[in-house]
Amino acid sequence: MSETITKVLTANKEARVDKWLWAARIFKTRSIASQACKKGQVSLGGAQLKPSRMVRVGDVVNVRKPPVTYSFRILQAIENRVGAKLIPEVLENVTSPEQYELLEMSKISGFVDRARGTGRPTKKERRSLDAFAAEGEDVPTFFGDLPIFDFDDED
Repeated sequence: MSETITKVLTANKEARVDKWLWAARIFKTRSIASQACKKGQVSLGGAQLKPSRMVRVGDVVNVRKPPVTYSFRILQAIENRVGAKLIPEVLENVTSPEQYELLEMSKISGFVDRARGTGRPTKKERRSLDAFAAEGEDVPTFFGDLPIFDFDDED
């Protein structure tokens, strides 16, 4: 590693959580990281964090990005963004395998759990919905066995 990168990685023993989330490339911008903290999506030991909360080396930060809650152990408390190749020196992903299974299940059934306000289904999603609905048409109904009455006929 170059001298400046080493200086950036070892300079701090603690950092603001919003800056660390941005520097560790968990969120694209610092403002998105701050908003996630304000919405209660970032926690440490079960307690929700404010953006200005200081985190230390060894802390495990939980980040909820629905439907998954990711867990990261802090290896370096940095406040300056580093290259993607240096991320393994900054954090350790300790997310449980059950969370990844949950993510995989949501990807498979993506059209079922459609978020409100995401718009109309795509053509592919619509065909999947139609095929799913067509599978249930062969089920006999209670009313199909009853005789049809026409109350308009006068005897």
